[in-house]
Amino acid sequence: MSSKFSKLDETVRYSGPLVEAVELTLKGPDGALLTREVIRHPGAVVVVAVTERRSFLLVRQYRAAVGGELLEVPAGKRDVQGEPPELTAERELAEEVGRRAGRLEFLTRFYNSPGFTDELTHLYLARDLVEVPTDRQGVEEQNMQVVEVPFGDVASMIADGTLVDAKTIIGLTLALQLLQ
Repeated sequence: MSSKFSKLDETVRYSGPLVEAVELTLKGPDGALLTREVIRHPGAVVVVAVTERRSFLLVRQYRAAVGGELLEVPAGKRDVQGEPPELTAERELAEEVGRRAGRLEFLTRFYNSPGFTDELTHLYLARDLVEVPTDRQGVEEQNMQVVEVPFGDVASMIADGTLVDAKTIIGLTLALQLLQ
């Protein structure tokens, strides 16, 4: 994919343990200079965990950015340098819902909000689950609740606003297409 835009400069405005805020100076197709703010993110993994009962394992957890709890598929940031995304997925599945996948299948990858961040998410389907000890790391994880959602409830939960998290809607929709 070729672009008629070119990056001339990048200035770090904030650098934290998770993200970095940068200001880009770009040259547009007409030669005009543009400034854009971008959040650099290490990326994430999402795991759609399927049970033998034709249901999904989701987590209800507090999200500071929205000031409340969301019902989501297990997920986590790619915060271990050089770790392949499938290993991050396996680690997050164990940490959040206490399961190991007998089969872990890559479904797709997607940008979460490319208007302002480069966060790239890798989506996996986990089947043949086996219980393992959970290892919840942060205070949000330690207070999360695992919720089992039957396949047949997903469409109505999206329609009525119970599920509003994009990665969850993408993951469950793709998983249902594959599984039904």
